[in-house]
Amino acid sequence: MAVTFITGPVSCGKSALGVRLARESGREVTYVATAAGEPEDAQWRVRLSRHVRDRPDSWRTIETATMTADAQLRFFRDAPPDACLLVDSLGTWLAARMASRIELLEIDYAVLAAQLEQEANEFAEALLTSPADVIVVSEQIGWDLVPPEASARLFRDVMGRAVQRLAHDARHAYLVVAGYALDLRARAEAKPDSA
Repeated sequence: MAVTFITGPVSCGKSALGVRLARESGREVTYVATAAGEPEDAQWRVRLSRHVRDRPDSWRTIETATMTADAQLRFFRDAPPDACLLVDSLGTWLAARMASRIELLEIDYAVLAAQLEQEANEFAEALLTSPADVIVVSEQIGWDLVPPEASARLFRDVMGRAVQRLAHDARHAYLVVAGYALDLRARAEAKPDSA
């Protein structure tokens, strides 16, 4: 149906905008939680509990971190057209996909990179072609120094290309900074080869 893409730095108001737009959609909302659980990380538990607190109890929640890639794609393909899917977030989705085979990083970096690129392309395609309305929250990364770790560089590169694809092909694209949302379609001109 239609994708709304929301990006920005950490703790800037992206998820709050996503929740607001999902509420305003007038559709039955499913919250698609992409983060893998980190039971030993107290800060992570607090962060996740804040996300749970800030969304309506009536929303259905689907956790994708333990789902296969095929099951995730099927979920978006088979979504009802009267639904609204709030995906939070693209970065934690990619982190979970990387973590599921991180041992490949040392064995064959090129294979891992190719697998993640393919999965990110397939995931973006599933979001963009879902019969449901989809709101995608995504971290905007890469505004800092090149990280020294190979895993961080790989994450940043795959994420950057996925963000470009989704922002380019979404019906609406917002950059959220300091709690303010900028409509990228109204304010910016996309590069012709940005997808």
